[in-house]
Amino acid sequence: MWLLFFRTGSDVLLTTNFMSDRQEAVLAYLREHDIPFTCYNHPEGKTIEEAKRWWKDDGSVHCKNIFMRNHKGNQHYLICFHCDHDLDIHDLEARLKGALQSQGKPSCGKLSFASPERMMRYLGLEPGSVSPFGLINDSEHHVQLFLDAALLDDGNYRNPDCKTLSFHPNDCRGTVVISLTDFERYLATLGNRYEYLRLY
Repeated sequence: MWLLFFRTGSDVLLTTNFMSDRQEAVLAYLREHDIPFTCYNHPEGKTIEEAKRWWKDDGSVHCKNIFMRNHKGNQHYLICFHCDHDLDIHDLEARLKGALQSQGKPSCGKLSFASPERMMRYLGLEPGSVSPFGLINDSEHHVQLFLDAALLDDGNYRNPDCKTLSFHPNDCRGTVVISLTDFERYLATLGNRYEYLRLY
């Protein structure tokens, strides 16, 4: 087992290259589907502020992910957007309502954050580790993914292979870096509905 040292100010943090079962499942899934990626481990980063201490300056767009439910609790939505932005929930409700109704689907109504129990049930994840890779655990394809269309604007989208995104591998002690093209290949293997939507 490797020992890794991280210096922060006058303190030295000691961690290992320990890989959780959740992370191993994600990496195995990507390899099984011949989807290229890179992955590195680091100390726990449950919030964006914590994770920024450990993210590499690799040019990838680091993403924030939130898991929401509708007012009836029978629909769940995974929202993915640039980590440097925050979302207004009322504005998000209006945007999702418009997107869903344009598809002939029921409105999301009032949105709220899904409980940890719902997160575990539908994504197999715990708070602090929400990621689109949790969709590999959604065997019934219940969760709909909304990706911020602004992700397409960052970097050189005319050559998508040059654009990379980064997410937790279902564990906040790791980061997966993947090209936009390969991320969309991953989404195509799942069966969950997804679309790009202007979120702000």
